[in-house]
Amino acid sequence: MSEAVVANRYADALFQLGTQKHTLDELVEEFGVMKQVFEDNPRLQIFLEHPSVSNEKKQQFIDSVFSAASKDVIHTLKLLVERHRSDLIAAVAESFINKVDELKGSAKAKVYSVRKLSDEELKELETTIAGRFHKNTIQFENIVDPSILGGIKIRLGNTILDGTISSKLRRIERNMRLANN
Repeated sequence: MSEAVVANRYADALFQLGTQKHTLDELVEEFGVMKQVFEDNPRLQIFLEHPSVSNEKKQQFIDSVFSAASKDVIHTLKLLVERHRSDLIAAVAESFINKVDELKGSAKAKVYSVRKLSDEELKELETTIAGRFHKNTIQFENIVDPSILGGIKIRLGNTILDGTISSKLRRIERNMRLANN
């Protein structure tokens, strides 16, 4: 079974639990922090996967490091470690957050531009793109990429909207090559 499918199953269970307890927003915040902790500290993952460290020590470590987290978050972490699935922690968190965003009609996207976009430009872009994708809100992460020469490229999930000058130049070049053959 693929890791994405397994991570999605854990996220589904958490989503149901959060829905029943009306704690989805709190869980999203906590899982977002936890995901960031694991991404910023790769040695943490190595420790939790190390075979010479007992499960009991790993559980105690989770209790001490994530003591401020809710019982549901801690229980999930312990369960993943106990089942030797600690490599899925970030994927479970990401999948869970995406499920809650979907419920709220929200999405996260990346926008690539030559320069940092102003708040006003991002707001206008959010309004336009949110309507196109039938979302209430879209949170953009602006990534500055001078190689695109101009225009913008938006990545929302698996969809890419590319209105960059570099992309248009590549299309023109490809069309010219095809015409010459």
